Parts: sequence; structure tokens; C-alpha cells
Amino acid sequence: MINLDGSKKSGSGTILRYALTISSLLQEDLRMTNIRANRAKPGLRPQHLAAAMACKDMSRGDISGASVGSKEILFKPGGHIREGRYSWDIGTAGSTTMLGMTVLPLAFFARAESRFEISGGLFQDFAPSAHHMKSVLLPIIARMGLKARIEIIRPGYVPAGDGVLKVTATPATRKIKPLRLFDQGKIIEIRGIALASHLRGQRVSERMAQSCKKALEAEGYKPDIVILYDESAKQPGAALAIYARTNTGCIIGSDMAGKVGRSSEHIGEYVARNLLEDLRTGATVDRFLADQIVIYSALAEGRSEYLVPSLTEHLSTNLWLVSEVLGARIQVNGHHILIDGIGFERG
Repeated sequence: MINLDGSKKSGSGTILRYALTISSLLQEDLRMTNIRANRAKPGLRPQHLAAAMACKDMSRGDISGASVGSKEILFKPGGHIREGRYSWDIGTAGSTTMLGMTVLPLAFFARAESRFEISGGLFQDFAPSAHHMKSVLLPIIARMGLKARIEIIRPGYVPAGDGVLKVTATPATRKIKPLRLFDQGKIIEIRGIALASHLRGQRVSERMAQSCKKALEAEGYKPDIVILYDESAKQPGAALAIYARTNTGCIIGSDMAGKVGRSSEHIGEYVARNLLEDLRTGATVDRFLADQIVIYSALAEGRSEYLVPSLTEHLSTNLWLVSEVLGARIQVNGHHILIDGIGFERG
């Protein structure tokens, strides 16, 4: 039995999602108390409940105490991870990418290809954007032998949600390879996507892109940002994402979603500034990817090493959890993260 106090470390939904993933893979029961105790609205929110039910579906398990607002659950995975086609609707603008990241590790240890269709929000504050997941996370974990792809069927924004994300994942053919990114190297290109829904008349995509380009060009870079407009979303919304590729194989990204009262120019400047800040530290991963790859490094066979811009709350929490529950050995030397993985393989 895995017993976890959700008030530890960040006290956020990160602990719950990681714990559900690990419990499902280890086929070990999980009891979690004080879920999201440190948040303004403690307990399960719709996106966390959807993640729990998704792990239940894929592990053929059982769960008790799972409802919106619950602060304690008992999750019992039923056995081997079951591949197949799944459809989950968060029912709000809750993050589809966070749900996808919860179940992706499970799909990599299934016996055949899995396909997920997830409905909810794709672009919002305090959650990974679908563009970052597609252009940064998935290409990096592909270096670890993990193959997945995503398709944005319909954008979804706060508060309406109702976006659709499709995820396809292929099982790992062997144990996960460690990730070794020692040197940022030289930037060979900066690309990006400026997306706006129902906002063509206000030229939102062009304005986000122009503001971002101006800030990056002032530092000597020549970014290529694609302008996209969409009319399928349930409400107006916008998102900007950029990423830098280097000659050592690093991909460092930055993004921001639109919001009422948040100007296109502010979004462009903010996204450029965050990218430049991360690059100046010499990091080999960005501030978001740093915590997203912890689970894969902990499951891998061998030592993963990478340089982070800073030790964020989410990164610290994820490192603590894989050490406590999986038994991965962790070293943090300033910006240098070392993770000795457990060499997990499908049972």
C-alpha cells in the first residue's frame, strides 16, 4: 500500500497525478489523504477526478472516495495496463494535457498502441499547453525511446473548455533510455505558433507574434512564428508558444494563454522574456519540461542528467515523490539534476 499525504511539498494536484501513475504501473494500492490541501479550493477538482478515473480505466482498477471536492481516495489498480481506445471528458476547461501526461506513462507500458480523446481545456494558465506538449515534451522523450503524438482537434480555453485533444502512444520496446542533456549548445532555430480563435478581426495572432519577434530580434534571434486562426472553438481565445532548438538536441520552450484584459503585446513580450531567461541560465530544459520529465527519468534504466533554469516547487515535489515511492535516487547540485532510474519494465 502506498500511503501519501497530499499536503506535503507543493500540496498540489501534481502529487495526486504522479501518485496515480506510479500506483497503476506498480500495481500497488494507493491511499491518499489531504488532497490538494494547500490550494484555494482543496480536494479533487474535475480535472483531477478525470485523471483518477482514467487511471482506473487503464488499469482495470477500482477507486473509492472519488468525487469533486474529495480530500481522500483509495485507488486499487486491477492489473496490467490495458491498451485500446479511450475517451474522457473533463466537463470543464480543466487541463487535457495534464490528464494526458498522467496516462501517457501507462500507455508506454501497455502491450499495444493506445489512443485517447480528451475533452476540456487545451490552453490556460498554470497548465502545460498543447503546443508545448507537442513541440517540446514529446520530441524530448522520443530520445528516451518513447513514441507518442498528439493532434489538436479543437482548441479549448477558459471558461468554456470543450476543446479536444487526441493522443496516440506506442508501447516502449525495451526499458526507457536515460536522458542525458549536459550542454545547452548553440541555438539553431526558434519557431513558434500564434493561435487565436474568433479574433481575426482584432489581428490577435499577428500582434502576439510581432511583439514576441521584436523582443527576440533585439537579442539577435530570427524567430519563425506561424500565424493561425480558428473558428471551431466554443469561445474566443488565444495562445502563443515558441521553442528554441539547439545543436546539442535541446528544445527549450515558452508559452502563454490569452485572458480577458491581457493584451496580445503583453503575451508576446512575456513569452519571449521567459524563453530568454531560461536560455541565459545555460539550462538544457525549460522551466516546464524540467518537472515533466522526472517520471520518465525515474522509470528509465540508468542515470538521467539535465540542467534546469531553477528548482521550482513542482520540480522539487516530483523529485521527492519518485524518490519516496519509486525508490529512484536523486541528486540536486545547484541547477544540475541527476536521477538514477529504477529500470522499470512491463510485468
